[in-house]
Amino acid sequence: MRLLICAGGTGGGVYPALSVCQAVKDRLADVLWIGGEGGMEAELVQREGIPYQAIPASAVHGVGLRTLVGLGNAVRGYIAARKIIAHYKPDAMFFTGGYVAVPVALAGRHIPTLLYVPDIEPGWALKTLARFADEIALIADDSRTYFPAHPRLVTTGHPVRRGLATWDREAALQEFGFRPDMPTLLIFGGSRGARAINRAVINILPQLLTEMQVLHLSGTLDWDEARTVLETMPAELAPRYKAFPYLHEQMGAAYTVADLVLSRAGASSVGEFPLFGLPAILVPYPHAWRYQKVNADYLTRQGAAIMLPNDELPEKVLPLVQGLMRDASRREQMRAAMLSLAQPDAAERIAGLLLKMVSKPRDVKGRQSSRM
Repeated sequence: MRLLICAGGTGGGVYPALSVCQAVKDRLADVLWIGGEGGMEAELVQREGIPYQAIPASAVHGVGLRTLVGLGNAVRGYIAARKIIAHYKPDAMFFTGGYVAVPVALAGRHIPTLLYVPDIEPGWALKTLARFADEIALIADDSRTYFPAHPRLVTTGHPVRRGLATWDREAALQEFGFRPDMPTLLIFGGSRGARAINRAVINILPQLLTEMQVLHLSGTLDWDEARTVLETMPAELAPRYKAFPYLHEQMGAAYTVADLVLSRAGASSVGEFPLFGLPAILVPYPHAWRYQKVNADYLTRQGAAIMLPNDELPEKVLPLVQGLMRDASRREQMRAAMLSLAQPDAAERIAGLLLKMVSKPRDVKGRQSSRM
């Protein structure tokens, strides 16, 4: 089986796709990844030893010159994708969203296609890709309402990276030099970071560190500021504060040591937090499409998280974090609710869907005969 994967950006779509890569490679599949030129996912993909080819791509939005540039890149991306597909001859294609996926889907529209939706609500690119998808895999049943006309919806859960959940707590504590008798707060804003969260936390660090340990993943944009705080931390508090721009292999250790996470509400919140039963305070990013708000609403309704609006961070984050850390019973209830949402076999289930899809008969136009 030859599988072509296209998943732009980082984290939300890339990590699930990497998980599926690992599962299908176990079944002797040959994998090629297509990404955007200068795409942030290239490093993550190449770290896994997966062949990567880049095509021109950019979002088509705005007015005037920006729109023309976006359309021009889309056309160039379509031409490049057609050449790659003609040479590689994939048996199936797998998408997790991103504007780079649209020209690839158009170029390979007669190839069996599986779409995975990493958030509760799909964005524009995912809704567009749904028109070409033979099947759509969903993180939760709540997503079905966004695809009312599609005949092939399967709820699989969120594929998580292999090895993410292999840390035991003792080894994870040793990894960061943390004590086992103090609770640990994980602060996480994605690979680039979340400035509002970073600034709010830095302002209250002395109060936090009097009663808990803090593992701060600042993201690359605010790393210099976080590193300065780290280097100037008073000696009596320094062992309780560990900061990094981002973690790769040690991310599972970070989840394992954490008793509570303060983060944005991207795909990792509905995908990876449940695997660890990690109670969450979620701060949806307010300056973009509403998918983070929908993710946070979903986890809040399940009793697994508390949503904190971005503009209320400075005033409410300290009492909220302290209140949860002092209330072990409340955190245990949230932990149980979060664990109930975990589906650790999601990657294998999606790999099975891809293999089954390839084996189905096709009609004269190349689409699955079961599709209308």
